[in-house]
Amino acid sequence: MDHNIHRPRTLILPPAPYAAAILAGWWIDRNIQALHWGWSAATRPLGWLGIIAGLVLLAWTAIILWRYRTTVNPYKAASSLCTTGPFRYSRNPIYLGDWLIFIGTSILLSTWWPLFFAPLIWAILRYGVIRHEEAHLEARFGDVYRDYKTRVRRWL
Repeated sequence: MDHNIHRPRTLILPPAPYAAAILAGWWIDRNIQALHWGWSAATRPLGWLGIIAGLVLLAWTAIILWRYRTTVNPYKAASSLCTTGPFRYSRNPIYLGDWLIFIGTSILLSTWWPLFFAPLIWAILRYGVIRHEEAHLEARFGDVYRDYKTRVRRWL
């Protein structure tokens, strides 16, 4: 029996790596070695733009998930396969929104340090979260999900 059909075997709450990288990067910048962007105050709007774009993408995705009457919780089973809205462009629009917020926050903090953790965040998400979500969706929705995977990229 495929245990993935009941729920994803997600290992970590997805926002946690982003938050840890922001906090660690901010702490390193303030207490060990500053590594500022070196840009003028004109970058602040760019940071806010990233955060706002990320929040809009998260809200759009949440609305679609709500319309499909399925969960946003990475530890619960999906009741429907969402393929409209932002899911037409990415299989992981929530994580894209998180990346936009993460980059925007790094810009607002004016430090490169959080971005040095980006490869680690990517690996944690890819192997600790997304791999399990995809296995769950494939077990739950079979060929319909496999067809969706061939049409829509994981990120963009």
